[in-house]
Amino acid sequence: MTLDGHALRERLTLLVDGMTKLRHDGRFNEPNLDGTAGDYISFNSWEWPQGIGLYGLVRLWQHGGDAALRTVIETWYDGRLAAGLPPLNVNTTAPMLALSLLWRDTRDPRWQPVMDDWANRVLAMPRTPERGLPHIVSDKINDRELWDDTLVMVGLFLASYGEASGRRDLVDEACQQFLLHARYLADPRSGLWFHGWTFDGRHNFARALWGRGNGWITVGILDLVELADIPAPVRTFLLGVLETQISALLPLQAASGAWHTLLDDPASYEETSATAAIGYGLMKAARLGLGPAGCREAGLRALARVMADIGADGTVANVSYGTRMGHDLQFYRDIPIQPTGYGQALAILCLAEGLHHVGV
Repeated sequence: MTLDGHALRERLTLLVDGMTKLRHDGRFNEPNLDGTAGDYISFNSWEWPQGIGLYGLVRLWQHGGDAALRTVIETWYDGRLAAGLPPLNVNTTAPMLALSLLWRDTRDPRWQPVMDDWANRVLAMPRTPERGLPHIVSDKINDRELWDDTLVMVGLFLASYGEASGRRDLVDEACQQFLLHARYLADPRSGLWFHGWTFDGRHNFARALWGRGNGWITVGILDLVELADIPAPVRTFLLGVLETQISALLPLQAASGAWHTLLDDPASYEETSATAAIGYGLMKAARLGLGPAGCREAGLRALARVMADIGADGTVANVSYGTRMGHDLQFYRDIPIQPTGYGQALAILCLAEGLHHVGV
């Protein structure tokens, strides 16, 4: 796969088109706790895959200022707000992240009351011991559990909106969640991150070194320190954790440029959303002068692999479906492949970062 700016821009156009055309095909029926139907595929649904999808779109819009792309984003939020927002939980907070970035740049008065109300209710959510945010989602409570995913779904919104609105309480809350999750999810032996932790029995479930979960961390720490003014000791600590993680990721990259869905299990399938997230993080770390030697080269290999997985219709292949907490490693190996909004979004983030590294 040739890496040049023209090819990247062509693929980015395809990715956006592929994302906006995603529709639920009935393959996955996951009813929510309130009895409503869960839709984790269709673009016009307010859930975490769409939230991550919008984050990719906003980041791409910020990169190039495309007026048509801004219209797509604003039309999505107008439509969803008019339809009424779902109950608040960790995953339904994800679309607020992109909205916070949109508002930071436009200061459109439509959006701030919505985000203020949502942020205040996040602060009032139930807590685990040590004041963690349990991974409460639309179809399961996951009481007393910490998951990698929470840091991107909630932590980045609190940091981004808190910084933009002058609400230090939100930035502080984001820092607390990153520190607490690092305490219980970062594996001191390997340097990678486990998928989850439960205070009931105090263990890391299957001790899965899950690919996309580690991708959330690579993205999350880098974007946290970019989106908000983080206190120096917290920033230093988290960037040290990130450098340790990246050092562990580099030798686990497959010859194809991908990472496996279980990072330390080469028999598990190579997975594109993890590859895109990690590739984005490695290239960005290199650009910012962070991370160990080899980041940029490994990130470019990941970028080439992600580009090769983008079909002619803009759909990203080899993306694993939404992954609950596994109690054994086979659970992760058996997660089905399914095009998703977050697969599109993480590919968009990866390619948009790639524009900084290849000729345009």
